[in-house]
Amino acid sequence: MKIVVLSDTHIRYKKHELPERVIQELQSADHIIHAGDWQIPAVYHTLQQYGDVTGVYGNVDGEEIMRLVPEKRVIEKNGWKIGIVHGHGDKKTTEKRAQEAFDEHLDIIVFGHSHIPLIRYAGKTMLFNPGSLLYKRKLPYCSFGIITLEEKPHVEHVFL
Repeated sequence: MKIVVLSDTHIRYKKHELPERVIQELQSADHIIHAGDWQIPAVYHTLQQYGDVTGVYGNVDGEEIMRLVPEKRVIEKNGWKIGIVHGHGDKKTTEKRAQEAFDEHLDIIVFGHSHIPLIRYAGKTMLFNPGSLLYKRKLPYCSFGIITLEEKPHVEHVFL
């Protein structure tokens, strides 16, 4: 199972298009995850054209997005439990807030907010931040992620 993972798209106008590489990956995706900061519902509806979308809202998302998606979610795909949260808040690091958002054991926690791509384990839980699709801040590249769920989970960043 292939899951394309996006976060922090920060798209403000319907005319803004997704990068071609993302569109290529979306065409072969079994599922799509968005970890918040969409900004406009058109992003959600565009992603739906490629398949099932599971997402959460971020700190810059308004009421329109909050009506579409919750603050956090847990899904099960191919026998793997995945928590999704944006990771914003006060005190602690984004990574720590993402971990503390869930009370149950998860195989993977997907989060965003920092715009910093990350893959690491906290105990037996993989933490995965795909980075920002369009706003790299001080990093050299924008990025998104791909999770492949088979016998073992495989995650990777795609840098644009």
